[in-house]
Amino acid sequence: MRGANTYLGSIGTTIFTVMSALATEHKSINLGQGFPDTDGPDDVVQAAADALKDGRNQYPPMPGVPELRQAVANANKRFYGLDIDWATEVTVTSGATEAITACLMAVLDPGDEVVLIEPLYDTYVPVVRMLGAIPRIVRLAPPNWELPREQIAAAFGPKTKAILFNTPMNPCGKVFTLEELTFLSELILKHDTYAICDEVYEHLIFDGMKHIPLMTLPGMRDRSMRIGSAGKTFSLTGWKIGYITAAANLTPLVQKAHQNLTFTTAPNLQRGVAVGLAKDDAYFASLSTDLQARRDRLAAGLAEIGFGVLPTHGSYFITTDFAPLAARVGFNGDDVAFCRHITEYAGVTAIPVSAFYDEPGAPKHYARFAFCKRPEVLDEALARLKKHFAVR
Repeated sequence: MRGANTYLGSIGTTIFTVMSALATEHKSINLGQGFPDTDGPDDVVQAAADALKDGRNQYPPMPGVPELRQAVANANKRFYGLDIDWATEVTVTSGATEAITACLMAVLDPGDEVVLIEPLYDTYVPVVRMLGAIPRIVRLAPPNWELPREQIAAAFGPKTKAILFNTPMNPCGKVFTLEELTFLSELILKHDTYAICDEVYEHLIFDGMKHIPLMTLPGMRDRSMRIGSAGKTFSLTGWKIGYITAAANLTPLVQKAHQNLTFTTAPNLQRGVAVGLAKDDAYFASLSTDLQARRDRLAAGLAEIGFGVLPTHGSYFITTDFAPLAARVGFNGDDVAFCRHITEYAGVTAIPVSAFYDEPGAPKHYARFAFCKRPEVLDEALARLKKHFAVR
């Protein structure tokens, strides 16, 4: 039989699937995959349940139901001062991963180059390559993950079509500053490229920091595609509802890609998310307050055990350096071995941070823990780790 797709055949099973299956096998507390362990707001869930019974269960409009597209446009105005035409500049997708793919499809031709920033979400590079484009990867260095301006500037060239980046950033929790975004915007304008902005953690931000969409900067309105996620904003990851805000000249291309990927998304879930985006300011403020408290709870416990805890200003995740702990207990393996070890023997699962790198030479002594779990679950995970590493 003739061979199938060579590139897809070369890609292994995602680390999230591997570690989650291992967690299930060993009855481990899964602090690896980034999903909350409680459902989101009752009124949002109820709105989706009610919409399931209202007789509108056939194909919704391909770009998304008007209620949700209007809600996305209103949220852009409310939170960021962006004037968005819901009818021509908003597209609803089946999750943010589809949104990322649709945005890349909208602007890339084979042979184009895309600037990416490591560590990165593990979908970015495969999609770029499947589209026949070439990733140009620039690496941030722990512990502060500062933007290396010379390397970023050198990654842009005559074949650069777009930059794809994530803020707040998974896995490292970095929030791009206004100065960094301004530097990127100047490169984008200089090289006449597009920006695909993965902003799914836009409301999960800590320490008084502020999320700034690149789209709000001078010259970026017509070059940016801004991606949001109901799964992250409303703790409903299984709904897989994403949304793209893009200028009217880009949106038709995004929608043609969406049309050929999933075509549309469950209408009742879209209507539930529309209710969520209209929730009051107190809800959105509570997202950060609650998650920051959980971050601090987990960070303090991990530091007590002996991990080096890196700063995280947004997202669901803490990055830890296990080298100090490994030295103390005589562990000599890399991050994959360490995460397997604590899953099997401590009953707590994390994700090896090297999974978020494509280029050789990734650091091998960092593990990512998710803190988007109930406080009692975090406490039990810490108790198990303390017991395993004999912390008194």
